[in-house]
Amino acid sequence: MKLIPIGDKLVVRRLEAEETTAGGIVLPDSARSEPQEGRVLAVGDGSLLSNGSRAAPQISEGDRVIFSRYGGSEVEINGEPLLIMSESDVLAVVS
Repeated sequence: MKLIPIGDKLVVRRLEAEETTAGGIVLPDSARSEPQEGRVLAVGDGSLLSNGSRAAPQISEGDRVIFSRYGGSEVEINGEPLLIMSESDVLAVVS
């Protein structure tokens, strides 16, 4: 199954949480926070403007992004957890 986002929506795969600290301490699952970083898998065709045209998305497929902590809706497709979020939930693109 393939997800095709609509409008200014994005499909994002969350990156894996760090398992160790910078000092080498292994973190248990309960101590790890959900990462706020992910890889964009699909991009909608842009938000609808008042004149009826669409604004080009600022984010592209394959971009690595940082998003707000509670941004997006979690869905599971083919056993894989994904996020569907608005382009406005993205804080930055990592280059």
